Amino acid sequence: MSGHSKWHNIQKTKGAADAKRSAAFTKIAKEIIVAVKTGGSGDPNNNSRLATVIAKAKAVNMPNDNIKRTIDKALGAGNTDNYESVVYEGYGPNGVAVIVEALTDNRQRTAPEVRHLLDKFGKGLGATGCVSWSFDRKGVIILDNEDGDLDEDTVMMDALDCGAADFEPEEDCFTIYTEPDDCGKVASALEGKGYVFASAQVEMVPQNYVKLTDAGDIKNMEKLIDALEDNDDVQNVYHNWEQE
Repeated sequence: MSGHSKWHNIQKTKGAADAKRSAAFTKIAKEIIVAVKTGGSGDPNNNSRLATVIAKAKAVNMPNDNIKRTIDKALGAGNTDNYESVVYEGYGPNGVAVIVEALTDNRQRTAPEVRHLLDKFGKGLGATGCVSWSFDRKGVIILDNEDGDLDEDTVMMDALDCGAADFEPEEDCFTIYTEPDDCGKVASALEGKGYVFASAQVEMVPQNYVKLTDAGDIKNMEKLIDALEDNDDVQNVYHNWEQE
């Protein structure tokens, strides 16, 4: 998603109901558990994946107590949560590329649900690698500048000093790109300088975009994204639809 369309999505999410916020916390908690178990550490200084998920959690105002409690749960000897990371690729209306990242304890449940939604609102599920070749995996940090309080040059220099790889100013926000493993570290360094994020996570960033002009296609693409994001197993949905 381009910075502009990404910001559009963040603005929409800001006004979401408490139920949506609760669902977001639940999904992030799953990511924290997986990050701790795969990284073998509950210390973000020694676990870059965990550091990135914590930055994502803070961006959506997940309480520190919740984060700590989830880390402690993942480290507990009695924890039996076992989530598998699965990626699905397919096509939305008019050939829009769609990548769906899921954490599931039952592939036989998740795969048919994702397939059904892509068939219903798009052009269907594709083979592994059918669209991911046209995306780059990057750390993406979004800073809200709707009020114009942030100075572009200052933010750019601070971001680069903190280890960012690239910087992109938008009308209402600044997008900071990092290497995937550096996202949490850069976010933490920027937080230390007093910045507050609208979003901070590792994403699949499209290399090119597709415009939708047909009202039916636009409506179906919106329905597809909403339905996928409402699925309990789906963590992230990426696409190359250029939203207005």
